Amino acid sequence: MTADRPPLRTFAVDTRTGRVGKVMAYDGPRLCLRPIGGGREWDCPADAARQATVAERLSATTAYLNARSRGEVA
Repeated sequence: MTADRPPLRTFAVDTRTGRVGKVMAYDGPRLCLRPIGGGREWDCPADAARQATVAERLSATTAYLNARSRGEVA
């Protein structure tokens, strides 16, 4: 594992999109990220990902919970 790659089962930001996801796996030079709240994983180049701050993780979690309370997501 390289030092610049977020560890497995931690949260990372895809800097291309600003999305926050949980690092589920490494696939060569790519990370497999799963959205907060579950859902379809997406691939992100390792050099376009960084570990999420606590504030970013909380913001993404709050956005998901608000969307769920409005019935926008299951």
